[in-house]
Amino acid sequence: MEGIHKFLKAAAEELHRQHQRVELFAEVTLKIRRSLHLKEILQTAVTEVQRIFQADRVLIYQIFTDGTGMPISEAVLPNYDPILGVTFPEEVFPEDYRQRYAAGRVQAIDDVRAADAGLAECLIAFMDEWSVKAKLVVPILQNFKSHADGNSERLWGLLIAHQCQSPRQWTEFESELMQQLADQIGIALSQAELLENLEELVAERTAKLRQANKHLQQEINVRRKAEAALRRSEEQLRLIANGLPVLIAYVDKQQRYCFNNEAYQTWLGLSPAEISGCHLKKVHGKDDYQYIRQYVEAALSGKTVTYERDIPLQDGCIHTLSITYIPHLVERGDLRAVRGFFALTSDISDRKAIERMKDEFISVVSHELRTPLTSIHSSLKILATGKLGDFSSKGQRMLHIADEQTDRLVRLVNNVLDLQRIQSGKVKMNKQACNAMDLIVEAVQTMQAMAQEQGVKLLLKPVNFVVWADRDYIVQTLTNLLSNAIKFSPPESLVWLLATQQRPQYITFEVKDCGQGIPHNRLETIFERFQQVDSSDSRKKGGTGLGLAICRQIVEGHGGEIWAESRLDEGSTFYFTLPELLE
Repeated sequence: MEGIHKFLKAAAEELHRQHQRVELFAEVTLKIRRSLHLKEILQTAVTEVQRIFQADRVLIYQIFTDGTGMPISEAVLPNYDPILGVTFPEEVFPEDYRQRYAAGRVQAIDDVRAADAGLAECLIAFMDEWSVKAKLVVPILQNFKSHADGNSERLWGLLIAHQCQSPRQWTEFESELMQQLADQIGIALSQAELLENLEELVAERTAKLRQANKHLQQEINVRRKAEAALRRSEEQLRLIANGLPVLIAYVDKQQRYCFNNEAYQTWLGLSPAEISGCHLKKVHGKDDYQYIRQYVEAALSGKTVTYERDIPLQDGCIHTLSITYIPHLVERGDLRAVRGFFALTSDISDRKAIERMKDEFISVVSHELRTPLTSIHSSLKILATGKLGDFSSKGQRMLHIADEQTDRLVRLVNNVLDLQRIQSGKVKMNKQACNAMDLIVEAVQTMQAMAQEQGVKLLLKPVNFVVWADRDYIVQTLTNLLSNAIKFSPPESLVWLLATQQRPQYITFEVKDCGQGIPHNRLETIFERFQQVDSSDSRKKGGTGLGLAICRQIVEGHGGEIWAESRLDEGSTFYFTLPELLE
């Protein structure tokens, strides 16, 4: 009977301890889960562990991806120094320790100076610095999704209890409770990360709450706050859109207006409320819809398009508008689907007027300069012949400089006029079937004398393509590119000119040199007017800064593209494409 009595008493005591552990665990878990902020969760954990264990110090040590770490939460008695924010030396937390903790190992040391503790001298010295006599260390493992293994665990940090007054024998109950709390902290960490995406967090928490049927009212409140925030955000975006001096609209895949800002009423007399849900054809009419249809269909196919058109607005004047359609793309597995597009329209009438005034000014000035420059150039040529008298060597040198600069000015004026005529549409290109090899040979023959003078060898590769192009303008483009390649190539180097078919229905022409190269950040701007990589060097070589701009206008007028690739001190390659004439 006495044995049975002792057994029952021991069982009752164990049951009492288990009941106490469950109550403490439930209490701490509830406090942890009442907060959604990671900092509050961690501080609650260390405070409650210190209270339950009556420990001198409890801290949470976070481990970073590079293996270093530091305490980020702490509860410590007033008579002991805090460790919060102190970086632990690497030698007190070596790689083998991290591997053991990552495997879930718990370290309970009753006396850090005991021989069986197995601590290194540097670690014991570190413990002495913070008056640590005994410690209990439990790893905090966090769940994460792995591409290889699905859900996995990684070592996020450590939950550590310190006894500083004297050594302490840690009980199995304390060890198990610490492990359970570390598990709860790991769960709380995962939940805190989900806050970065509110919709995913709501879905995750809703699924869990449906399973557990708990905290339903709290989740409803979170949803209401999120919806209120979304409504406020939408209202703010609407106010911003209505305040902008541009037309803003969203059109769905069925070509119906889903949103319009108030500028539609001011500019076009179309009330956003009246046209909401209406088809583009109904709003703009049959003729206008037929004009914009090609751009609408391009946007709904996933392409961003921009075009310009002149439209009468409410003020009775014709305005030039720039219209851009930006497709609304959504991911569906490995595919991207188009839900609709955003339409942004801005009034560029003032800019167009300024451009016209600028072009007219340049044209008038260039025409006025051409005649006197031609006369000056001719006079200098006559003086250079010596028919009107001989000059000293210094005078001859000055005459030569004047002749070169006048020649440069003549070319600059001619280039300005050429560019202005092409941009204004006054030049009509006479496109016809042209053999690509004939174009290349003619350009090489034209530039052969310049190449020999510079000591540069021109190489070409026989091709058999036929392109649809204006022969004279394409030869001008090739000679411009060859001229640049020759001018910026060192003596006894090579310049290649060839044509290839890199994509269907287009022929790609290439001009490659071994010159000084072009910085990467200048490869786009060099095709603008008066843009040069090195202005001083270009002037020495007779450059005007308009050659590449003219090339771009000519190529784009053929429906092609022009671009450049380059490496500094290795050379540059210029490319442009022309439509291939198929038999």
